Amino acid sequence: MNISQAVKMAAKSISSNKGRSFLTMLGIIIGLAAVIILVSYAEGQNLAMKAYYESMGTNTLSVSAYNWMDSSNNVGQQLYDYCLGMKEIQGITPNGYVGRDVTISYGAKTLARNRNYGGGMVVVGGGGMSVSYGGGSDDHYPQIRLGNDKYGLCNDYKIAKGREFSYLEIQNMSQVCILGSDTAEYLFSFADPIDKIISVNGLPFRVIGVYQSKAAGINLGNSEDSYWMSESIKRNDQLLLLPSSMTRYFNNNESITDYTVKVKDSDSITKVVTDLNGFLSNIVNTNYGGYYVDNPQQWQDSQNEAAALQQRFLGGIAAISLLVGGIGIMNIMLVTVTERTREIGIRKAIGAERRSIITQFLIEAAMICGIGGILGIAVGYIGTMVVTKLSFGLVLMPGSAITVAAFAISVALGIIFGLYPAIKASALQPVEALRAD
Repeated sequence: MNISQAVKMAAKSISSNKGRSFLTMLGIIIGLAAVIILVSYAEGQNLAMKAYYESMGTNTLSVSAYNWMDSSNNVGQQLYDYCLGMKEIQGITPNGYVGRDVTISYGAKTLARNRNYGGGMVVVGGGGMSVSYGGGSDDHYPQIRLGNDKYGLCNDYKIAKGREFSYLEIQNMSQVCILGSDTAEYLFSFADPIDKIISVNGLPFRVIGVYQSKAAGINLGNSEDSYWMSESIKRNDQLLLLPSSMTRYFNNNESITDYTVKVKDSDSITKVVTDLNGFLSNIVNTNYGGYYVDNPQQWQDSQNEAAALQQRFLGGIAAISLLVGGIGIMNIMLVTVTERTREIGIRKAIGAERRSIITQFLIEAAMICGIGGILGIAVGYIGTMVVTKLSFGLVLMPGSAITVAAFAISVALGIIFGLYPAIKASALQPVEALRAD
């Protein structure tokens, strides 16, 4: 018997027992669909994490450098000059903050920090960082940052209206400011903020720019960690940026010790980190100060490894259902062998070889699993689109690699779990098989 005849006989056997064949396929359908959906969900989480890290700033380094005792050693200016001379660096900005409570107002709108922790806001950091839990204007209280003309470049902010600071405005302590999208929306509603004057602790500042929202179009999912990452992104839109030279007024001329460095590309990060550590080790006396260069790419790499581990773990859990489906295939093929014992005896009596009988049953098992695999892939595609839309607000399609792998696995399951019944069928003795009812 050739392969085409075996395929026809397998198709006839499956069609003559449609209900039983479908129930047999069901384990494969559910198993493959679960694998595809869970692996695609993990991929969606990876994309969400990538969007989160991009919103925090790509190819950026956080640098801290300070002297406690030696005020004559201007570490910040030396660091700034050194970075400007490196071709791998696109820009550097102080990343300072106003360390005291500030009241911001425009017209009838006022933003002030609420110290009642049971109400509008909980402060979680000295830099004005906060997470809002209640209602009211305090929920919109911004981070009050001090930066220069490269602040937007270094922190991945893009201007929506107006412009960035100029170099001279930083040097001259000009009373100008840039707003995050949430702060601008709260203070000005639908009005154009550009060239409007806001009051910061009674000091007038002219709004020269508004940054685009970082939260727009980003959905990190529904988990607790995703919620806090989403809140962190939204927090970036609650921003009031002042010239770094205004530290003289708001922080009693205290030096800014934190900086953000924008690197040209990710391939240059390792070199820049090494060079900055070497430079700072030469100019900072650790007896009187300290320095630190933080590489966020390390955190991202760690997160990617954790995400890959989670993807494998979820896929492994879903694969258990495939194993159950494979056992179902083996069981039904054993039943088929029992039902067709007399047929096998007749075929062997007229000279059929064991190989042809094994081939026939393996093709039938592979065909059942293959059809189940196609249906499982279809269910997996639909499930993936629904789950990722509900979880991340975007429609993901499983990759071609996982689709091909899923189909190959389904056929392989049929062959593996159909092998024992096929061998058992081929081992039947013709005389004993012909005696079967």
